[in-house]
Amino acid sequence: MENSSLLNDILDFNKKFVEEREYEKYETTKYPNKKAVILTCMDTRLLELLPKALNLGNGDVKLIKNAGAIVSHPFGSIMRSILIALYQLQAKEVFVIAHHDCGMSGLKAEPVVAEMKERGVSQETLDTLAYSGVDFNQWLHGFDSVTDSVKHSVEMIKKHPLMPGGVPVHGLVIDPRTGKLDLVVDGNQD
Repeated sequence: MENSSLLNDILDFNKKFVEEREYEKYETTKYPNKKAVILTCMDTRLLELLPKALNLGNGDVKLIKNAGAIVSHPFGSIMRSILIALYQLQAKEVFVIAHHDCGMSGLKAEPVVAEMKERGVSQETLDTLAYSGVDFNQWLHGFDSVTDSVKHSVEMIKKHPLMPGGVPVHGLVIDPRTGKLDLVVDGNQD
């Protein structure tokens, strides 16, 4: 019931938002004003903090979010989104921005799998996936060092065989409390 009340709250607010034409102050195009695409973490603390700390407004960048700001597969949806932003949506730079105190830091597969079982995923399902080639220890593993994780994602992007030449790929870490940025990789130095 809790979820349906949240859904109703969202739908009620949205109806009023549209009726009062609140959307007008957010109108922009599909092309990023600042010609950049940012991969960052889905952490709730970054929802408003990250854009404010980077002086970004609606329409300024393409923003991609996932758990940990990690490019984990060279042909997964994250990399596809980055390439589409560069080839079709006029982005000219890539930023990977992870953060300190991330939930993916030190994440291990065992507690996640245990929670899956507790919430109804059968051992048979887990075994079938494992037999099909899913390595839960790798798939659900987070990272040990946020700066190393950022460097790894930057390298995955830069060395991708479909990356256009000359695109700066930057790596940064943001403090989710203050918004302070630490530069890890300056993509202009390559």
